[in-house]
Amino acid sequence: MADVRKGEVTMKGNPVELVGPKLKPGDAAPDFKVVNEGLEAVTLKETGNKIRLFSVVPSLDTPICSIQTKRFADSLNAFGEKVAAYTISLDLPFAMKRFCADNKIQNITNLSDTHNHSFGEHYGVLIQGLPIPLLARAIFVVDASNTIQYVEIVPEIIIEPNYDAALAAITAAVGA
Repeated sequence: MADVRKGEVTMKGNPVELVGPKLKPGDAAPDFKVVNEGLEAVTLKETGNKIRLFSVVPSLDTPICSIQTKRFADSLNAFGEKVAAYTISLDLPFAMKRFCADNKIQNITNLSDTHNHSFGEHYGVLIQGLPIPLLARAIFVVDASNTIQYVEIVPEIIIEPNYDAALAAITAAVGA
């Protein structure tokens, strides 16, 4: 059975339980199997061999998740093709595609973990014990050799991540 961590994250002040390991910089990025907008399975290997940002959100249809996704979409333009960005949630791929189309976001690929929750479980961000499963708000920066360079698991679901720290980690990983 997977590790369960309680109290690391709250939702509106109430502690929730996270399933999976507590990853840190220097750890090997775990594999996963998620689904893209075309309903095709995507694994860690298939995300490429460049710097990757995994921006994890509970649902794109909520205000903070929307802000987070738009903010990274705007900020990542400066890196061009050096960085691949992914938003990962338990939203269905159709809703994720609609969100990005409505918001004219073209530089972030949406990946849905709704199939088997493997990203959430392997990256330690799957929230259990809610009426529906959700992923905790988190940021992972993974380098070309699949080593985690930056991790932020936001301690309160309804607050934004530290964009500056995440972008600094991306900048350092790119070598810019």
